[in-house]
Amino acid sequence: MTSQVSSPAEQADENAAGEQRRPGGAKDVRRLNRVIIRFAGDSGDGMQLTGDRFTSETASFGNDLSTLPNFPAEIRAPAGTLPGVSSFQLHFADHDILTPGDAPNVLVAMNPAALKANVGDLPRGAEIIVNTDEFTKRALAKVGYADSPLDDGSLDGYHLHPVPLTTLTVEALKEFDLSRKEAERSKNMFALGLLSWMYHRPTEATEKFLTTKFAKKPDIAAANVAAFRAGWNFGETTEDFAVSYEVAPAARAFPPGVYRNISGNLALAYGLIAASRQADLPLFLGSYPITPASDILHELSKHKNFGVRTFQAEDEIAGIGAALGAAFGGSLAVTTTSGPGVALKSETIGLAVSLELPLLVIDIQRGGPSTGLPTKTEQADLLQAMYGRNGEAPVPVVAPRTPADCFDAALEAARIAVTYRTPVFLLSDGYLANGSEPWRIPDLDELPDLQVQFAQGPNHTLEDGTEVFWPYKRDPHTLARPWAVPGTPGLEHRIGGIEKQDGTGNISYDPANHDLMVRTRQAKTDGIDVPDIEVDDPEGARTLVLGWGSTYGPITAAVRRLRTAGESIAQAHLRHLNPFPANLGEVLKGYDKVVIPEMNLGQLATLIRAKYLVDARSFNQVNGMPFKAEQLATALKEAIDD
Repeated sequence: MTSQVSSPAEQADENAAGEQRRPGGAKDVRRLNRVIIRFAGDSGDGMQLTGDRFTSETASFGNDLSTLPNFPAEIRAPAGTLPGVSSFQLHFADHDILTPGDAPNVLVAMNPAALKANVGDLPRGAEIIVNTDEFTKRALAKVGYADSPLDDGSLDGYHLHPVPLTTLTVEALKEFDLSRKEAERSKNMFALGLLSWMYHRPTEATEKFLTTKFAKKPDIAAANVAAFRAGWNFGETTEDFAVSYEVAPAARAFPPGVYRNISGNLALAYGLIAASRQADLPLFLGSYPITPASDILHELSKHKNFGVRTFQAEDEIAGIGAALGAAFGGSLAVTTTSGPGVALKSETIGLAVSLELPLLVIDIQRGGPSTGLPTKTEQADLLQAMYGRNGEAPVPVVAPRTPADCFDAALEAARIAVTYRTPVFLLSDGYLANGSEPWRIPDLDELPDLQVQFAQGPNHTLEDGTEVFWPYKRDPHTLARPWAVPGTPGLEHRIGGIEKQDGTGNISYDPANHDLMVRTRQAKTDGIDVPDIEVDDPEGARTLVLGWGSTYGPITAAVRRLRTAGESIAQAHLRHLNPFPANLGEVLKGYDKVVIPEMNLGQLATLIRAKYLVDARSFNQVNGMPFKAEQLATALKEAIDD
């Protein structure tokens, strides 16, 4: 699991794959400790499905894994063009790993565009499997190839496997009553079968998946299964693939338990359901579809049996408005979106701050500004979450660090929201949302108790002895106001966006009262109980690398590399970004140098410098892709030596 610490031997360079060779009959079988595979083709070639199926079989086999889907924003980008290339990268190993890998060992390229877009990421000696049927003059010219790279020697540094995938697929399906175009669509399953043979992946679950997926079209189901088997048989019989590979299960990487492969968005959906059950509250999602957050809406809509209600609104504002109304009515209320949607929701988030009602605002960050890069990842909404509202409107902010950690982050965001009666931001991103890794399914007794006590009657006595209900009378420990469900006799009270009088909740324009309410809301946020930040510093280092969110994997992989090379460096990672952990200031003062890698232009670094007066160094990237471990290791080594 990515949350576990591997042995010193396993902490060696993640990109240095070990290899043992043993005879395997007619063909050799070589044992590797890890492999990085990238499937690439047109957006209509089914690369995401192919990668997802290979990942599922790899997870069931017991390898640790990490994935990186990468696809265009367009539903169907122009065929055969560089902007239309879709890819899926999978890193799997027999030990604990942290990232999808820096450079693929194997590239499956379905056309010239896929080859050209990805060959620059390959190390020398990597294997390239190309669909030669697509390397026509027209297709080559479309991406700027004057001559075919399969023939001009430019790929001599790689192990090239030319395979006529389309022709072989059509031939394998000739017994089916399919048009050539329909048969060609199964070439991704042929490729999946070939790769499944090469890496000894299980096949039964994929065949069952295809049968289920196309249950209403049994001929299509049978054709896809046949193409899948044909690919496997091709690997077994062809002379071009003389070697297959084994990557043993990662037995030592996983604590005992039941595991499944899970993406960040799916983990978030499950975490929200678990939170609602632990709080004994109905879950309400008010949302408007937006990439890359829509999968949460899709998943939650399947779980009405757990008391989940989903509302697909006509726009972002209506979505959060309905969610806030549900919070007022006593539900665990959620709205999901990305950066552009947060901009539209900002006024209602401010209203939630004023009403002091629990509301989860889940922002799956993507490249911006405006529409930006909808399918690419970024961490550039941190300052928007912190300050993107009018007036003094503090909102707690939490951020998961891995796809599986999204489950725990959802529970933590819900804990803060219901305990302190406040909206809470959860900042995930496209990398976590679409990426996946193994997740240990927790036992119920491991989940936190989130039970809520609604207001039941009067809570204040006036000077004349009359007992009344004050909607803004606060808990002395949390400063939370009572949560009064509408319709409860005697608990009638005003709500709205105009400033409230302390205690009574009546409309107030009194300057002193406004100052008190502003400071009280800030004090409530500042006083939220969050765990101290933990520092991984085994050697008394003088340099600390501080991260947040999805940079955890690349940072940790880079730190492992440096330590393996004999460097001394400490690491800490923030889950709570508002408020910061109470011990963060002391931690930062304990190091000569603090380096903060972020997929933005230095937003956390700005907050750290302002609050703690620490000369934090930024290392930034905003290219829509996650950091590479080698890239970070180089930057951190320079910081250590400076």
